[in-house]
Order: sequence, then C-alpha cells, then structure tokens
Amino acid sequence: MGESPDRSRRYVLAGVVGLLGILTAAILLEVLGTILFALTVAYVLVPVQRWLVRRGLSEWIGALAATLLGFVSIVAVFSPILLTLYFRLDEVIGIVEELPAEIPITAFDVTYTVEVADVQRSAIDLLTDAAFSLASALPVLAIKFALFVILLFALVLKGDAAARAAVAPIPHEYRDIAYALGTRARETLYAIYVLQLATSVATFIIGYPLFWALGYDMALTLALIAAILQFVPIIGPSLLVVPIALYHVAAGELLAAVLVGVLGVALVAWFPDIAVRPRLARRSANLPGSLYFVGFTGGLFTLGPIGIVVGPLIVAVFVEAIDLLADEVNGDVDIASLLEADDERDLDATTDGDHSPTDVDSDTETTFEESGSRTAND
Repeated sequence: MGESPDRSRRYVLAGVVGLLGILTAAILLEVLGTILFALTVAYVLVPVQRWLVRRGLSEWIGALAATLLGFVSIVAVFSPILLTLYFRLDEVIGIVEELPAEIPITAFDVTYTVEVADVQRSAIDLLTDAAFSLASALPVLAIKFALFVILLFALVLKGDAAARAAVAPIPHEYRDIAYALGTRARETLYAIYVLQLATSVATFIIGYPLFWALGYDMALTLALIAAILQFVPIIGPSLLVVPIALYHVAAGELLAAVLVGVLGVALVAWFPDIAVRPRLARRSANLPGSLYFVGFTGGLFTLGPIGIVVGPLIVAVFVEAIDLLADEVNGDVDIASLLEADDERDLDATTDGDHSPTDVDSDTETTFEESGSRTAND
C-alpha cells in the first residue's frame, strides 16, 4: 500500500529543508556562534517584548525596547572584560610575575617544593596572546556585534511568527512534546542569563568593597573577575579566592590568607547564591548543578565561548526528553511502585517454577489415592 501524495510531499519538503539547513549552516559557519547567541538571547527577550506590548506599546517599539535592554546587558557584561584585558593587562601580568617561583609546602615535618615557574610563564604567555588576539580581532568583533543586534531585533519582533513556522511541520499529536521541550529551553536560558547575571552583579557589589577593605590595589579588577567566574557552575569565584589565599600562605601571610579565604568564600563565592538565586529561581529549569557543570564544560571545550550557553541548554533539553519518555512509558507510576511490581513478578515466577515441599507432598498423595482407587475398581 503506497503512501498518500500529501505525506510523500511532506517528506520531500522536510528533506529539502534539512539539506538547505545544512548548506546554510556551512556557509554561515563563521557567524554561526553569533546567530546561536542571538537566538538564545531573543528567546529570553520575547516575553519582555510581549509584556511591553500589553502595557500599550506597539510591537515595533516593544521589540526595539527589548533589543535595547539586551544590548545594554551584553555591553555591561562584556565591556569590563575587554577593558580589563586592554587597559589593565600590565597590572595583571605584574601580579603573575610577582608570584614566587617556588612554593614550599610542609606536612608532617616534611617540606615539599612546588615549582610554579613554568605555570607562571604559561599564564603570562596566555594573557599576552589573548590581548593580542583581541586587538587584532576587534574589526571582526564589531561586525559580528552589529549582526547580533540586527538579528536580535528581527527575532524579537517576529518571534511569534518564527515560533509558528517552527511548530507548523510538527503533527498535532506531537506538539505537546515540542511545547514541553520549548518550555524547558526557555527556563534554562532564563537560568543562564537572568539568574547568572543577577548573581554576578551581586558578586561584584559584594566583592569590590571586600577586596578594597582587605587592601588589594586591584580591588575593582578582582571583583570583576569574581563576577565573571560566577558563570562557572559549582566552583565559581572560588577559582579566584583559593589561589589568592594560597599565595598568601606561600608568602607567609597566614592572617591575610585566612581573611581572604574565609570572607572570600563566604561572602563572594557563597552568599550571592543563597541571597539572590532563590528569589529568581521560580521560573528557572532547576537543572542539577552537576548536569549544568557537565553541559558548561563540555560546551565550552567543544563549541568555544558559545558553548557556555549551548552546552547546558542541550543537556537540559535532553533531560526533559528523558522525562517525557519515562512519563510516556510508565505514566504516573513512581520508581518505588515499579520496583515493587518487579519484585512481585519475580516472586510469582519463582512460585510457579518451583514447588514447595507441601505442594510436592500434596501432589504425591493425590497421585497415590488415584492409583489406589483404580486398583480397587479393577
């Protein structure tokens, strides 16, 4: 029985779209990261545009205002990083050069010497190469940023149309799955952008006065680095605080090490998570920190900077797909009920396959009585 012409036509169109999508991705490979970044930011800003439209603004003005909000947020996040690398690179390199070439560690009356000279040289080379690469890539970055803003405005303005176009080829009986995956993607992006950004701002606000009070000359830069590291899941600003504390230990400044270690971990690395995140986590995906860390690191190493967003997003959507499959197969039955059902089936199989001594005796007696009655009749 052949397929209907409508279904065959649908498959042919799906194949054409897939091939054209692959060709388009190959042509736009150099700006694919910019496009993905604009897509994810637009996914978060579309609700903002709708909220503005409900308040009386036109769709065009609402999209412009939402795009401006995204533009300002991106500039606020990335400009301090670029300015630090460009204007304060010499100070950062000076701090690295001041690190001792050897760090003695004493344990159980045995002193071990850790050589850090090679790591020190590698860090200086890395910072220098990063600054040089940034300076040479500024024209390209400017073009990509302009592309990002234009694409962001178009996606926010035509977000509903793009969503309808994406959902249209999906059969009606499967659209609930698309909706569930889309909801998880939106919640994950909200967690990455809104929660992480708010937590980073709180980290900077707390970190700057703390580092200044502890007497660090580059308090602003250290607070900025701590805020950026807040995007790294689980460990976060501890990547900054712990090395500073170890530096003071190596220099014999134990009081400074304790102060920056305790106050830095408690106030900079830990307090923003418990003060800010719970108040904004209502609309987040509640992705476990371990899975978020896997997606973060995997995406970063595989896709580069855009992987910081795409990695956790893919992991979250994958987890949602697993949950949908589990609900489809098992319904509302929880794992305890499934285990109990498995135990009961195993017990029934054992009972059916093996006879207890009582069953054997009963069967023997029945056979003996039947044999005796046949003999008497004969």
